[in-house]
Amino acid sequence: MSGGAERDPISGYMTTGHEWNGIKELNTPVPRAVWFFLITTVLFAVVWWVLMPAWPLGNTYTKGLLGIDQRQVVQHDLRRAAERMPPWRGAVLRLDYASIQADPALMGQVRRHGAVLFGDNCAACHGLGGRGGPGFPALASGSWLWGGAPEVLAETIRVGINSDHPETRVSQMPAFGRDQMLSRPEILAVLGHVRSLSGGNPGSELGRDLFAANCAACHGEDAHGAVELGAPNLTDPTWIYGGDEETIFKTIFFGRQGHMPRWDQRLSELDRKVLALYVADLAAGGTDGTH
Repeated sequence: MSGGAERDPISGYMTTGHEWNGIKELNTPVPRAVWFFLITTVLFAVVWWVLMPAWPLGNTYTKGLLGIDQRQVVQHDLRRAAERMPPWRGAVLRLDYASIQADPALMGQVRRHGAVLFGDNCAACHGLGGRGGPGFPALASGSWLWGGAPEVLAETIRVGINSDHPETRVSQMPAFGRDQMLSRPEILAVLGHVRSLSGGNPGSELGRDLFAANCAACHGEDAHGAVELGAPNLTDPTWIYGGDEETIFKTIFFGRQGHMPRWDQRLSELDRKVLALYVADLAAGGTDGTH
């Protein structure tokens, strides 16, 4: 309800004339502190608009009296960071892989900084020390899908495997069972032959024939794999998904398509080069991945 404005006898403030259930609303002024902060904020905004780049003007913007350009600030910071770069970093970027590997001092830096990079970016999948795990290759074993030369490793790190990079390495094993290319007895025959390749019981002639007809195109007639296709060597004791009968059966039946992300967007050229050298050294036994 509304009534006439009057002065409140207790606070001394005028009322607004509004009343609810006998309670009259006071017309109290805004506190001075609030006015102070509002005025200060507006003045600061005006000064900022004048001094700093602020208003868009089509294809350009107001430059401000101070003429500050954040791009120039960033470029200046990058130049200063490059000037403070330790000499070994510049040497790693400048030299080829063979020259770096032949330099004990540089390799000492690679091992030290590579261990940190590997722990931060790779160990979640490949395990500490590159020991691998189900579905993730053991990098310390030296059993490579795409090759273990540092140059090759650097490219794999850059583009990834089955990633969204336009130059990604691509590899996929067909699902011979799910897609009905092989029957269950034939899969079991191939399974027996595959297990025999790495020291298991001798496989059957059927398994050898089926392997030659369906698997040798990628894994090679001698089953030593093909790095140009990312096909693993089936004769060594290293398995990505597991070498027991059940796992091999699932691999043949459902196929496999591993994934490794591209790192060109997250890691610098220097970091990728250090990682490639570190992983190659890891497989060669130059480090145990713990220091």
